[in-house]
Amino acid sequence: MSELTRRGLLSTATLTLREAAVPSPEYDASELLAHVLGVTRGALVLVDHISDAQADDYLALVARRAAREPLQHLTGVAHFRHVTLAVGPGVFVPRPETELLAGWAIEQAHAAAADGRTPVVVDLCTGSGAIARSIADEVPGARVHACELSEDALAWAARNLAGTGVDLRQGDLATAFDDLAGTVDVVVCNPPYIPLDAWESVAVEARDHDPDLALYSGEDGLDAIRVLEGRAALLLRSGGVVGTEHADEQGPAGRAGGAPAVFTATGRWSDVRDHPDLAGRARYTTARLAR
Repeated sequence: MSELTRRGLLSTATLTLREAAVPSPEYDASELLAHVLGVTRGALVLVDHISDAQADDYLALVARRAAREPLQHLTGVAHFRHVTLAVGPGVFVPRPETELLAGWAIEQAHAAAADGRTPVVVDLCTGSGAIARSIADEVPGARVHACELSEDALAWAARNLAGTGVDLRQGDLATAFDDLAGTVDVVVCNPPYIPLDAWESVAVEARDHDPDLALYSGEDGLDAIRVLEGRAALLLRSGGVVGTEHADEQGPAGRAGGAPAVFTATGRWSDVRDHPDLAGRARYTTARLAR
């Protein structure tokens, strides 16, 4: 096919996705075509031939995306910081917002190393292994541990963490890693945090395709974060730090004080802070175990 036809395919796909209210139609159209052709998105301009079979495959994927099947399920991969993860049905697709929490954990691990220790990091509710994989990638000397309750998600995490040296276990965040009690420098977690009554407001891709176990957490969405607070207090050494993602309405001005209040209410934590995402929305809370 000619250059004009390739542009025409992209134009048709973009229009289809825009009419289906897909949030990023141009990007998704390009990613899907690059996937079908086996090239990077940036290399699309260099492609001078698209077969009829490839065009058919592409338009079939576009139709599935228009039905709000996640882009990452269609391509089989999710990009997170500097790593590429295998994802699909049964595991939460990591979001760009979580890269900020991962970056915070990486900074804290580097700070522990600067103090002359081998950083010990625990990633609870690891899902696809995105945060644990990023820490292992960017802090090579760290001892990284991760756990996941879901068997389906655990299989994806095992695939993504293979060969990284991460200690991956199946388990509940409420009981995980008793053997590490009092030795951990950084606990990080992207827990479920959507209130049960908010399911209708969840994006179709997440509501229909991400596992419920990774999404919902009690009436106010804070149940898992309450459990995390107690587990982190057990795992961390004195002065160790914890970071957790939360919904934007669960920041300092959110429901009952939101995620920060979960930590301040117990009296076990100092330096409790909330952090915005790149859009300025409250996104994750960090705290330090009091000495």
